[in-house]
Amino acid sequence: VQLQASGGGLVQAGGSLRLSCAASGFTLDYFTIGWFRQAPGREREWVACLISKDGRTAYADSVKGRFTISRGNDKNTAFLEMNNLKAEDTAVYSCPADLESPCTVVKTGHGMDYWGKGTQVTVSS
Repeated sequence: VQLQASGGGLVQAGGSLRLSCAASGFTLDYFTIGWFRQAPGREREWVACLISKDGRTAYADSVKGRFTISRGNDKNTAFLEMNNLKAEDTAVYSCPADLESPCTVVKTGHGMDYWGKGTQVTVSS
């Protein structure tokens, strides 16, 4: 039972990437899924949240209008579509999931049911 983030890489400023968060051993139905990032020397930062039950989403101000969180058509995958990337988006991105929690809880990152290993995103300026 685990989550795994993937899809990171090196991209030029202004470019796009789509990250995936894949669940194995369970489905993401009824889970609230978050995306976080952590840059070297900085604290972990909440990026986005999606409540599977009703589809509601929330975004940090720093990514609003550029990033989109979504679920795949299968039961096991969530995505983070990142557009107009900036150098300050460079970080390791990871995805937690918590059963039936509101985004106000998931965005703290504390006590998550599952937390996947991250994927590196590097944006060159």
